Amino acid sequence: QVQLVESGGGLVQAGGSLRLSCAASGPTFSTAIIAWFRQIPGKEREFVATISQRGVTTYYADSVKGRFTISRDNAKSTVYLQMNSLKPEDTAVYYCAAGFTGMSSRIGNYMYWGQGTQVTVSS
Repeated sequence: QVQLVESGGGLVQAGGSLRLSCAASGPTFSTAIIAWFRQIPGKEREFVATISQRGVTTYYADSVKGRFTISRDNAKSTVYLQMNSLKPEDTAVYYCAAGFTGMSSRIGNYMYWGQGTQVTVSS
């Protein structure tokens, strides 16, 4: 089992940067694929980025490619999402999730979820 806690959200102006953290507990973190999703009220949760167990492979949604970077530090059981050149449309609650069935952008591939952290980008 994996427990996830996100942090690092906040209010930032357009063009600014934030770094989100996802701290995990549980013995299986280093074997988990971790992903970030985001959700705007009234809309479906959408995929942002995912990273393989050792951090070698990453995938991004087209909407964030070139602006966001996902990384992980297994020694600290933490995954990061560095967000640069933020836009108002990046405003959402950001969630990290852990899964063990392969890298995917599908919500159903991830068993464990954090509580989310709010990111607000002002124009």
